Amino acid sequence: MPLRYIAVMHKKGELLMQLSCSRQDFANNSRDSAKLERFLIPAANSPAKVEEVIYLVDDDYRVREALTECLEQFGVRVQSFATASEYLDYSGNEEASCLILDLNLPDISGLDLQYQLAGKACPQIIFISGRADVPTSVKAMKAGAIEFLTKPVDPEELFRSVKLAVARDKVRRKRQADLDCLETRFLRLTPRERQVLPLVVGGLLNKQAASVLGISEITFQIHRSQVMRKMEADSLADLVRMAVKLRISVRQNSH
Repeated sequence: MPLRYIAVMHKKGELLMQLSCSRQDFANNSRDSAKLERFLIPAANSPAKVEEVIYLVDDDYRVREALTECLEQFGVRVQSFATASEYLDYSGNEEASCLILDLNLPDISGLDLQYQLAGKACPQIIFISGRADVPTSVKAMKAGAIEFLTKPVDPEELFRSVKLAVARDKVRRKRQADLDCLETRFLRLTPRERQVLPLVVGGLLNKQAASVLGISEITFQIHRSQVMRKMEADSLADLVRMAVKLRISVRQNSH
């Protein structure tokens, strides 16, 4: 089977693309093949990974079609939107993902959307723009964007940025899933057991902790055992790590 290539073209600052089965086919079908030869890159043959999705927001349908076709050739699944509102109204962001975001949108700017998403469980952002200035790009990067790419977008550079963004999103989601699991375990604790936990991880002896709560040492040991079981902690060190992740205030041993 002939090796497939992606031909990346631009016209008047707009990104366009054409797919070809071979260099010869491309040369025969394009009047500008000499100029565009340097943009030819091998297309990936790997199938799309269903657990990953790339969200693309750009008001130009030609850019959306071109970038979607480009990324799908790399084995990436793409969901595109014409406006920020369409993206915000979309639900189903349950997979590892990233957001390719045009700076200039018809409803709100890309920077405004980035601001709205800040602090939420949202994908990593890659900005694209044909009219970006240095202060704007710096502002986007300081706000947490993975990359700021200028149109016409280089496909290899875009794919590298996408891979980095998706990898970071997987790490974020894994951390959040671990935290959600810990919070679920913590909710299993009784009010008294939630009082016991910070005393245990704070290093207090059973007798000292029991005195703090005004209960017997044996009763404290029973509660401590229940805490270890419900939190599924294999050791005291394991329980301490859980408490740190849950940001539980620790009662330190003053002696």
